[in-house]
Amino acid sequence: MDFAIATELYPDDYQYSSDNFLKSDSEIDLVKVIQQLHGSLDPRTVFACYGKIIGQHLPVTAIQIYIGEQKYTWGRLQGIALHRNITVDNVNVALHYYLSKPLGLQHIEQLIQLETLVSLPLHNALKHKQMSNHAMFDALTGLGNRFYFHKYIQKALARANRRQSQVSLIVLDIDKFKSINDQFGHLIGDSLLISFSELISESIRDTDHAFRIGGDEFVIVAEGDVQAASLVCQRIIDNQSLHTELVDYHVQCSLGIAQAKSQEEVDSLFHRADEAMYTAKAAGRNCFSISEDLIG
Repeated sequence: MDFAIATELYPDDYQYSSDNFLKSDSEIDLVKVIQQLHGSLDPRTVFACYGKIIGQHLPVTAIQIYIGEQKYTWGRLQGIALHRNITVDNVNVALHYYLSKPLGLQHIEQLIQLETLVSLPLHNALKHKQMSNHAMFDALTGLGNRFYFHKYIQKALARANRRQSQVSLIVLDIDKFKSINDQFGHLIGDSLLISFSELISESIRDTDHAFRIGGDEFVIVAEGDVQAASLVCQRIIDNQSLHTELVDYHVQCSLGIAQAKSQEEVDSLFHRADEAMYTAKAAGRNCFSISEDLIG
């Protein structure tokens, strides 16, 4: 594991003098800190633990951490800004601290020490998240995979039952995709699957989740009843014309909707949505159909 610390110890807009240095209020129990930081494999939890430890020993009111495209925040963003960079497993990690008071020499030493201690658990958490993502997301499209779908839909159904709210399932696939694959080859087929996945992602709401569960078969877990799911389906159909590659290869899709009944099992809900999709295909394709079995 690679670990490096930026040489800039002070914020650019604050000049320190020797009479500003604060004495360390307490010695850091390194064994306890290490145990706490290694207590989770979730990057967010590791960072929250780090923030709590920093706040106990240093005059830090908040920390922001940037890892790639991810950003985590602990505390309230106010005070003197101090920007630091560390490298964890060849990944640059930006740490933005907010101080209530200037750092003393001992505080600076403690900060460097704590940054060193957090590197390994953060490295482990990032690796674990990466492995989890590979296990739960489709490598080609970036959508959730079949495994993730089954975990998510079970939680969504349980949540809907608990809150007495509505959730619907949309099953969709590309019309005559096998013929497209046979005629133009798998490279074109894969490219179309990526474009189609982008179409789905652009058409669903923030509360909806899309998954590729195999081949050209996709599912969407949509919050709300069949009316809400119908709007999602219509957006997907309407937005097809905005994707040049899909238009060039005459890609269209058929969709089926089923609204979950109280205490309904996943297999039953999927079967109803799947049947509705084949009803849409029988009706001429490039449309959606709603399961008629709504009363349970």
